[in-house]
Amino acid sequence: MNASDGERRAAIRFIVCVGLVSLFADMTYEGAHSIVGPYLKELGATATMVGIVAGFGEMIAASARYFSGKLADKTRAYWTIVIASYSVNIIVIPAIAYVSTWQAVALLIIAERTGKAMRGPARDLLLSEATEVVGHGFGFGLHAAMDQTGAVAGPLLVAAVIAKKQHIGPAFLALGIPAVLAVASILLAYASRHIRPTPPNVKPQAELPPVFWTYVVASGALAAGFLDFPLLSYHFEQASLFHPEVIPILYAGAMAMVGISALVFGRLFDRFGIGVLAAGIILSMLMLPLGFLFGKVGAVISVLCWGIGLGVQDATLRGGIAQVVSMNKRGTAFGIFNGVYGVLWFLGSAIMGALYDRSLVALVVFGVAAQAVAAVMFARLAGRLRAA
Repeated sequence: MNASDGERRAAIRFIVCVGLVSLFADMTYEGAHSIVGPYLKELGATATMVGIVAGFGEMIAASARYFSGKLADKTRAYWTIVIASYSVNIIVIPAIAYVSTWQAVALLIIAERTGKAMRGPARDLLLSEATEVVGHGFGFGLHAAMDQTGAVAGPLLVAAVIAKKQHIGPAFLALGIPAVLAVASILLAYASRHIRPTPPNVKPQAELPPVFWTYVVASGALAAGFLDFPLLSYHFEQASLFHPEVIPILYAGAMAMVGISALVFGRLFDRFGIGVLAAGIILSMLMLPLGFLFGKVGAVISVLCWGIGLGVQDATLRGGIAQVVSMNKRGTAFGIFNGVYGVLWFLGSAIMGALYDRSLVALVVFGVAAQAVAAVMFARLAGRLRAA
């Protein structure tokens, strides 16, 4: 798409404003995410339950987008959905400081994931209109980089609070500060709106294209094999690899890698297409054997590989959908994609949590095999996406 310099500047400004909202929101819930595993263990949860809670939360965060995506396409009330869900969602993380059972913590985490699900398709649709101007890979990569800036700052804030208080609970209360800033930032993003999610000058699609469904299956295989961080951090605590206050710092390092890799692979995606995701998956597969089988040094490298894998996904998966689905179906497409991704993430997390209690080797084999299937599928899809 050809665009004037003014259109490009306006699109980037809009992406940055939405990214600022995500920065503070991610500072809140990624800070919490970095210590949920050890906190659940502290309150008496088993590895299996941590895997189920983490996976079920991600399943809710993604699968409920199937309905919120359809709602966004039907009502076109994009900003109403986004503002309401951000405002409600970020309240629950500070509330974790006031509960005393792992079941209550699990319910609050699931509530936070539900709020994330409601805003996801509408926000991604608004972003995709802007990324049409600057390149889907670059636009989504820039948003992901800002998102992960907050994801780095949150765990560092948590680590500082834990080091001072020598207890995990108060850290959740401290996360109320970025929670308030996230709500305030929504108003700035809304004020910057000028790029409206109207259909581009192409024929609207009556149905989702066949290549989209193959793409969704490949994404589901990737989700099933991609380990959730709470189980990895549970292992670090269980195996006494690191002190509790070190784990959030490791997570912050992973989030930094997410942001860097999202920018790099976003640019590569705009140039070379979805094939770069297949290359990124190969790097993320190393996370499993390194994290569970090779001690402290392997654990540190595994956290970095985990961050690279997630960053590649952030920069490319949404961009691939925007390439092949027109605006009139894009909210629904994002919802379906995230629904399948979330269900498979839940099943994979639950399986790997159960395998952890029985065989670390079996856990590694399962995760590597699922991601390898996804890498092959995405590599084979590259030509079809370019043609579409």
